Amino acid sequence: MDIVGLIVALIIGAIAGWLAGVIVQGAGFGLLWNIIIGIAGAFIAGALFPRLGLGLTLGGGVVGAIVTAALGAIVLLLIVNLLKGLF
Repeated sequence: MDIVGLIVALIIGAIAGWLAGVIVQGAGFGLLWNIIIGIAGAFIAGALFPRLGLGLTLGGGVVGAIVTAALGAIVLLLIVNLLKGLF
């Protein structure tokens, strides 16, 4: 992955993190942490979803990448929130 691809992935992850924070109300950790969790969720979703056969065909391109990253961020945000509640 070149530097441009990395920057695009970070921007998409940031958008997905913000979107996940909006969707999962009450489970957020503030804008900055939601963006960080979104970036991590984007990388996890990008690596894990195709292996599980969960490839999205919603328009492809940037829209599909944002939807996939947002789903990954939502899942990761819910897991982090669950773990936060346990400790």
